[in-house]
Amino acid sequence: MDLQPSPSGRSSTVGRTSSFSVADSGGQTLSSVLNNPHAGKLEASWGWWSVAPPEFAPLTSTKAACDLTRSDFQSYVSSISDSYYRFEDIRNHTTKEQTLDVDNIGEALVACLREVPALYFKEDFALEDGGTFRAACPFTDVSENIMLQEKLSHYLDVVELHLVKEISLRSNSFFEAQGQLQDLNVKIVEGCNRIRDLKETIRLVDTDLVDSARQIQELNSTRTNLLALQHKLKLILSVNQALSALKLLVASSECAGALDIIDDLQHLLDGDELSGLHCFRHLRDHVVTSIDSINSILSAEFMRASIHDKGDKDSVILLKAKARASISLNGEDVGVNLDEEETTNFRDRLLPLIIGLLRTAKLPFVLRTYRDTLTADMKTAIKTAVAELLPVLVGQPPESDMGAERSVDADGGGLSLASKLRSLSSGSFVQLLAAIFKIVQAHLVRAAEVKRAIEWVMCNLDGHYAADSVAAAIALGAMVAESSQESNGQGGALPLSASLRSTSKVLSSPGKGSDAISPSNLSKNFRADVLRENAEAVFAACDAAHGRWAKLLGVRALLHPKLRLQDFLSIYNITQEFITSTEKIGGRLGYSIRGTLQSQAKSFVDFQHESRMTKIRAVLDQETWVEVDVPDEFQAIVSSLFDSEAIVSGSKDNAESNMSESYSNEGSQVGSVAQNEPTDSSSTTAVNAAQGKAEVIERKKSDAVTSSQSNNSNTKERGKNVTQTLEYGGVSYHMVNCGLILLKMLSEYIDMNHLLPALSLEVVHRVVEILKFFNTRTCQLVLGAGAMQVSGLKSITSKHLALASQVISFIYAIIPELRQILFLKVPEPRKSLLLSEFDRVAQDYKVHRDEIHTKLVQIMRERLLVHLRGLPQIVESWNRPEDADPQPSQFARSLTKEVGFLQRVLSRTLHEIDVRAIFRQVVVIFHSQISDAFSRLEISTPQAKDRLHRDVTHILGCIRSLPSDNSNNSATPNWGQLDEFLAQRFGAEAS
Repeated sequence: MDLQPSPSGRSSTVGRTSSFSVADSGGQTLSSVLNNPHAGKLEASWGWWSVAPPEFAPLTSTKAACDLTRSDFQSYVSSISDSYYRFEDIRNHTTKEQTLDVDNIGEALVACLREVPALYFKEDFALEDGGTFRAACPFTDVSENIMLQEKLSHYLDVVELHLVKEISLRSNSFFEAQGQLQDLNVKIVEGCNRIRDLKETIRLVDTDLVDSARQIQELNSTRTNLLALQHKLKLILSVNQALSALKLLVASSECAGALDIIDDLQHLLDGDELSGLHCFRHLRDHVVTSIDSINSILSAEFMRASIHDKGDKDSVILLKAKARASISLNGEDVGVNLDEEETTNFRDRLLPLIIGLLRTAKLPFVLRTYRDTLTADMKTAIKTAVAELLPVLVGQPPESDMGAERSVDADGGGLSLASKLRSLSSGSFVQLLAAIFKIVQAHLVRAAEVKRAIEWVMCNLDGHYAADSVAAAIALGAMVAESSQESNGQGGALPLSASLRSTSKVLSSPGKGSDAISPSNLSKNFRADVLRENAEAVFAACDAAHGRWAKLLGVRALLHPKLRLQDFLSIYNITQEFITSTEKIGGRLGYSIRGTLQSQAKSFVDFQHESRMTKIRAVLDQETWVEVDVPDEFQAIVSSLFDSEAIVSGSKDNAESNMSESYSNEGSQVGSVAQNEPTDSSSTTAVNAAQGKAEVIERKKSDAVTSSQSNNSNTKERGKNVTQTLEYGGVSYHMVNCGLILLKMLSEYIDMNHLLPALSLEVVHRVVEILKFFNTRTCQLVLGAGAMQVSGLKSITSKHLALASQVISFIYAIIPELRQILFLKVPEPRKSLLLSEFDRVAQDYKVHRDEIHTKLVQIMRERLLVHLRGLPQIVESWNRPEDADPQPSQFARSLTKEVGFLQRVLSRTLHEIDVRAIFRQVVVIFHSQISDAFSRLEISTPQAKDRLHRDVTHILGCIRSLPSDNSNNSATPNWGQLDEFLAQRFGAEAS
């Protein structure tokens, strides 16, 4: 390694000095022993160090500086090169070891643990333990003992070496901490001296300046405390006086003044003026107790004014009911309404009570209590009325027009309440309902007056002297209610005083809340809550009345469907009027009682329908299909239908008129009736007028039926008041017994439809059902010949078929008018579906009638085929020369006889247009079948040809005498194939 020359020109001397120092101090310096990194401080740390560094004399050069070259130092460099290189290696190795040791502090101990067995590091290592000794000293002879000692010495050296290494690595931190502790000690001593000086300075300042000022401050504080004490004593005096006054006011029921005092005390409690006064620790409890007493007083007074001071109107109503006085249903016999002066007095009486309850935010709660009390009072009044009137009504003898069975004694003793109610006749039950109606009306009118009074106080006090008081009370009550809700939402109910305290905090910091809890919104919500509870009270009373009324109806639910229509209608009408009246007062629909009434009305319709279905089924099974005379009662029913048609015919529109005309075209002879059929989509005015007139028609019809029944009582003696046919729309119909009974039933359905308009839809469905059943069963009995099994008929004759056709034609003719009358009460959205139902029923009747006519034609065709099968035997006799009978053959005579008989039967029973339609088909069949049969005959003799000519002429004469519509536009009636056959065989003159 080349050495650089020293800047001072003393490089050789420095090199020698360095070499000497390293060699000389290698085993002498203490820093190598103590591992002190601060080697430069040895002289300061250790006073006994007295070795001075050697002094070197300056080197003298024999050559000038400018003459020195590198070669001049070659000999020196050669002499120290080995020592220098060794020094550099040691320095580099030491630097690397220090770096690795700093990075691997603690690795030495880990290496020690790896080299020395773990046995020697156990905490319970003890050689006196046998097992430990055998594990540590497993020698058997002296040589092994020596080796073990050397191994243990080696382990000790390893441990010591690594401990020294770890100590050297941590020596820097140790000496640095020692120096810092020495500096800290010096600074602590200096701080204590400064503190002692400051205390002395403060003592001097306090003595000279502060004592006088502090004395003045203490005197001023004493004065302030004395003034506060005086204020507290005055406050205590005023609070005591307020408490005394509060007790007197509460005892005398002066609620307004007591609430004013409570407000003042509450403001004191909300502040800090009374805090710490032990004498008022129970003041808040006294305030809460007083508020509860005031609420009780106001609530009791409100209940007394609203419910208990209404007078003894219930007793008056019951006395009149017991005396069987006329109880009108319009509320005029017992004064239940207040006049203007009474209303004003009543509102003035409720005003301070409502204001007080608003201030304490108890009005909604009191209204809920009022609702429960009103409901209970309503139920009690109804129960009392039933209990007092039942003995009187049960003891009444049944009236002649009452159809209810009386299965109990007159006094009704020993029966339950339900049994007594069921034992009442319909008239007595209506009287009971009328009395209950009046009692309920009296209670509801009073409740409605209370509701209007509260609404007047809450909403309509503009310009009134108490308007400001009510507004302030609403605002305060809204805040109290809101605070109570918040406290309840936090897990516990605070007393009213706590609510008032939080209310005052809300009012004192209006800017901190959102708009949702602003005072105006709170007042609106509180007012809405009061009005809702106010309305709910009347609703609940109405619901209670509806429930009791429905319960009374439910007790007799099994009896009402079996009543006559007028008896059931009296119960239905008074219930309907009760519902309307209570709903008008309560302002809410009574769904429960409406459902009960609707259910019983439906049960009534169902029972009546089932009884009529059973009756018409029995009548049809017993029907012999014999023509019967028509009493005037049934003609009166038909006439009333025709009159109703004339009344409502002016309200029809073009669409319904076209539909009626289609019935007219299909029904042939009943066309004149269907052309005047009214419409279902007429204007509202016309429909209303028609509905009003329908009731008049019903009365006229009932009068007509009544008069006819009275006339029929002497029918057998006088032989009058009966006719051979039933006339409708100018057309006469021959009737059988089942047709007249069905007509009577249809009139009863029309009565139910008019008198029970709410069930018009149900009635229409039942009419459709009975019409379908009558048509189907008639078809089974006549066309299906079922009457031969159930009625004992030997056969189904053409007379039976003709009468069945007349009945079916009559029902088909009145279906449009029947539909028009029934649809007056049907809701518009359901009319389209029912129209299609009626159209299908009418079409079924038309098809049934056409099938009967087809059956008549088929009967005649079958008789013709029977006669044609015997024709070949008859023709064989024509070829005999001895046959000289001038009469037509037996074939021709029998055939024309049967055709004539059918013509006489049908002409007497069916309408002419039906007869023509039937015989038109018969004529066509005769022409085709007879001409074909005669064409196949083999006529070989003149006698046979004459007989054939005679039969054809005889048959054609019969055919031409049959009813004809001249559809072939020929001069000869019923011209056909048989006429052409005659012309071909015997010439034009013969034809």
